[in-house]
Amino acid sequence: MPETPQSTGFAPCLSVVAPVYNEAGNVPRLADEVSRALADYPSDWELILVDDGSTDDTAAEIARAAAANAAIRPIRLRRNFGQTAALSAGIDASRGDVIVTLDADLQNDPADIPALLAKMAEGYDVVSGWRSRRKDDFVSRTLPSRIANWIISRNTGLDLHDFGCSLKAYDRDVLRSFRLYGEMHRFLPALCTWRGARVAEIPVNHRPRTIGASKYGIGRTTRVILDLLTVKFLIEYSTKPMRVFGGWGLLFGGAGLGLCIYLTWHKLVLHENIGGRPLLAFAVLLVIVGIQLLMLGLLSELLARIYFESQGKPVYELAKPAQAPRRRFRAD
Repeated sequence: MPETPQSTGFAPCLSVVAPVYNEAGNVPRLADEVSRALADYPSDWELILVDDGSTDDTAAEIARAAAANAAIRPIRLRRNFGQTAALSAGIDASRGDVIVTLDADLQNDPADIPALLAKMAEGYDVVSGWRSRRKDDFVSRTLPSRIANWIISRNTGLDLHDFGCSLKAYDRDVLRSFRLYGEMHRFLPALCTWRGARVAEIPVNHRPRTIGASKYGIGRTTRVILDLLTVKFLIEYSTKPMRVFGGWGLLFGGAGLGLCIYLTWHKLVLHENIGGRPLLAFAVLLVIVGIQLLMLGLLSELLARIYFESQGKPVYELAKPAQAPRRRFRAD
């Protein structure tokens, strides 16, 4: 029998955040399934439905669901800002000590939420869902996802099977001060690890889409790769950017200086004409690029210090004391 918040005694106040875009047909069922999954939850919970500028009847369906259930909180964005922005809006508006995210297309199963919380009761700060039996087209969705997950794992140092699964649970403290851009919501577990969070992964149920059309396409691949480069830099060099820019600067500058010495020897000792040699232009270019990278490293160091000091952000994280098993929502 799977563990539940009732059996583990871990039942903090809970916020479930679901970005919604043109999912009018799925909203009533989503609200119903989340309500049934948390019907016996022994603490406060809320379902935040973020309408990301839908052009169908999604806003009206969310309003109807909120009118029928006081635990449902609607948020409507002025236009379609994208999944990451909608998720960020829901997290900012949430009041729970634990935040669960999921898609609104009902491919994520809300019945898995208690299992995520039960895993968190073991002392984890983030629990990520793993769609071990994914119900998507293998060639267009599953295979590219597996390749992407392997690349992300190798570059972030966090070994997860399924970064793209939206069904995740977060301790609120590890999300504090994060600002998400682009497609970076999928990298949240890796960013949390950077802050010292303990991350676990459990298999979750994945269902085929029955209503509406998928909003994901192959065009997101390029954006994900670019965001991965950003996350890689944030995790390894955000507090020491000179190590990456300065290292490359010394490499290029040193290589250029070595070539210049080599050409000088040919000119002064061997009395060869080097003015028309392409190697001379290449050597000068390497020296200039090296100097520019060193200057960029110095500027990055200054910006890093301005960022942390102006906002009072420490470059460390204190360990969190044991969490009380049950809490109530804070007053608005």
